[in-house]
Amino acid sequence: MSGTGAADDGAPAVVPSERQRPVHRRKRWTSIERDVRAQYGPLIAGVDEVGRGPLAGPVVACAVIMPPDMRAISGVDDSKKLTADQRVRLAVKIRERALDWALGAASVHEIERLNIYQASVLAMRRALGRLRLAPNHVLIDGKTMRTLPIPHTAVVHGDARCFSIACASIVAKVTRDHLMALLALRYPAYTWERNVGYTTRAHIAGLASHGITRHHRRSFFRVSQLVLDFDALPEGEDLIIAEDIAPTALPS
Repeated sequence: MSGTGAADDGAPAVVPSERQRPVHRRKRWTSIERDVRAQYGPLIAGVDEVGRGPLAGPVVACAVIMPPDMRAISGVDDSKKLTADQRVRLAVKIRERALDWALGAASVHEIERLNIYQASVLAMRRALGRLRLAPNHVLIDGKTMRTLPIPHTAVVHGDARCFSIACASIVAKVTRDHLMALLALRYPAYTWERNVGYTTRAHIAGLASHGITRHHRRSFFRVSQLVLDFDALPEGEDLIIAEDIAPTALPS
């Protein structure tokens, strides 16, 4: 190789630091929202809920109407793919830039009385009912909810495909995580500030030593079976019964 830094065949040499530099690609959203606006009107409410899988805590939903002429906020994505710090920063931007946004929740008592599916619908209804602006149409994550008495379009993996749903997912996740961190101050044995109510070894240890609180979903588990499940795991592994918990929220 010559002293000019070119390869013997004449091709430019690749600097190691450049070879290892990660390539960041801008999130590419689908045309779903554009098509919905063309059919129904410009105001779309993206709706998502978090907290279906935990052993403790409420289910929280968010409805967000983002400006139809605004470019997507850089970094917005499925909340499961973001770190806790990223979600917090993005939630601030989303709330600042949204035309309207609102939250709804269903309590543990309502989850036990109705079942988690109907409680999720209730949380979504409450979020949509608290919007000051009336959306032209509603987009929700997942499958059509027949008991949601509001015309809507369901999008499978919507939090990764639709900007407005992703915004709702982030705000709902940040809100629920904050609620669980506040509850953890009153119930420190269950480490909810780290597992946000999901099934981890530390959470089960708290159940075994301190019992069940009024914030636990009794219909979701039998403590004896969970203890057996954990005893069967290799040391250092955890059983996570969840769909919407980010790895950054788990105990180290």
